[in-house]
Amino acid sequence: MRRERGLTQRELAEPAYTPAYVSTLESGKVRPSEAALRHLAGRLGIDFEELATGRPPHVAADLRLRLTDARLALATGDPADAAALFRRLHTEAAQEELVDEQAAALLGLGDCLLECGELTEARDQFAAVERLLADEPLPRRVPAVRGRATVHLLTGELRYACYLLESTLDELNASGLPDPDSLLLLYTAAIAPYMDMGAHARAAHAAELALALAPRVSDPALVAAMHRGVARTLITEGRIAEADASLAKAQDLYRQLQIRTDLAHCHWMRGYVHAQDGNLERAEHELRMAREMLASKRAALFTEQVEVELADVLRRRGRTDEARALLHPLLHADEKAGSLRAGRGAVHAAGAHRLLGLIAEDDGDTEAAERHYRSALPLLQQADAAGDLADLCRLLGDLLRRLGRVEEALDTYRTGLGHAAAPGTTTLGPAPTAPPVCRQLPLREGVR
Repeated sequence: MRRERGLTQRELAEPAYTPAYVSTLESGKVRPSEAALRHLAGRLGIDFEELATGRPPHVAADLRLRLTDARLALATGDPADAAALFRRLHTEAAQEELVDEQAAALLGLGDCLLECGELTEARDQFAAVERLLADEPLPRRVPAVRGRATVHLLTGELRYACYLLESTLDELNASGLPDPDSLLLLYTAAIAPYMDMGAHARAAHAAELALALAPRVSDPALVAAMHRGVARTLITEGRIAEADASLAKAQDLYRQLQIRTDLAHCHWMRGYVHAQDGNLERAEHELRMAREMLASKRAALFTEQVEVELADVLRRRGRTDEARALLHPLLHADEKAGSLRAGRGAVHAAGAHRLLGLIAEDDGDTEAAERHYRSALPLLQQADAAGDLADLCRLLGDLLRRLGRVEEALDTYRTGLGHAAAPGTTTLGPAPTAPPVCRQLPLREGVR
């Protein structure tokens, strides 16, 4: 560059350095300090970053802009198309040795694969982000930890999902410099596995901590996710109107952000709220809307999970043939490549078997009903889904009792009671320490 600009070593060096120093730099004998690089860049008329890295300054900025475009493509379109964009961007970032942009591309790719239902590959991308940022402060790795925990939740490994989130929370809170965004992301993410495990008190406390952190967070996507998580705990407490209001807030934010998948999840949850409240017509409307939105985005796994919820509403409305037609393809891999099963939507797979068992009982086919209930049992046992498991044991026990198999029924009831007595406490250790900002937050009755 010096020669291209017609400068001598003295002209490049002065007034801060000597020609001899420039000569040693050009021969590669010493490495320049940052101050020297900034001086030289100014004399050469180029950006400091270009001289320090050999990259034109626009490369990183251009990649960041295209990463934003890829995120928008994921939010509004087909995750498979967005995944192709993120793969290309990761390759370019790796060629330029841009670590932050590599991590962003891998994180986006993991989110795409999650929506597609490619859970193993999604987990690998999130783990790759954690390795890439291993020497960075913990908050930088939190989105990847949350992504990996979500994968384990969807595969039915609820206890491990809780472990990942809780151990990260403890490490973050112990660091002395808690990051509100990271804390909100983790506490919100923990609500779902807590609820599925039946650890409702712990879920409620996580929701309270998230609510306390929300005013310190400026990212509207994080706040929207918090409202969704809090709604789950409100539903369990029977506070239906408050849950619906919380979901309405989340929907408004997701509409503004144009994040269609999360907006569909809000419709999904509102459908569940209305089903719990006995408004089955409105529940069906919300669930069909969620299903249509997720199917249009080709979010395969989430679409299948919504179909289980929709089938439950249809059965309760007396339309068992429609419910059965939705459920059967979800459980047969030869009929549908993305079928629900152990390792892929295990809790919802168990839910599908439970519903088919109820339909079979209504039809008087006790043999088929027992088969479906027993198919659901190991899925819920492996997932540690205590509440669902207790309910299933009650259904199976009732069926066995009606068939005159009293001893088997008693054993089944005992199994269910074992899970219902203290849900979540046999598989979860102490709750993570509350962050300093939330230490004075009063706990709900029963949380201690």
